[in-house]
Amino acid sequence: QVQLVESGGGLVETGGSLRLSCVASGRTFSNYVMGWFRQAPGKEREFLSTLKWSGLTYYAASVKGRCTISEDKAKNTVYLQMNSLKPEDTAVYYCAAASSWSLPRTPGEYAYWGQGTQVTVSS
Repeated sequence: QVQLVESGGGLVETGGSLRLSCVASGRTFSNYVMGWFRQAPGKEREFLSTLKWSGLTYYAASVKGRCTISEDKAKNTVYLQMNSLKPEDTAVYYCAAASSWSLPRTPGEYAYWGQGTQVTVSS
């Protein structure tokens, strides 16, 4: 099993920034992929970004240019730096992990999930 714990959410004004963190523990995979998703009330869970064990990254069009995914392997932590936040970015943000040779971008491709962290952007 893999345990994921997110932190870093909060209330921020439009145009502000936040850095979300996701600490992973438990089982490890050599071909791991870490992803970030979000889910707003009444909406489906939305893919944001993914990072492969090789360092390869991918971003959804909705956040490309505003978000950066990175990792600190020594700390088993993945980050999502979010800039130029907008009210429509308000959602619960989730970290997810998978064992994969590709760059999965749908929730069903990820086996492990954190509990989520709330991000609220005020207008």
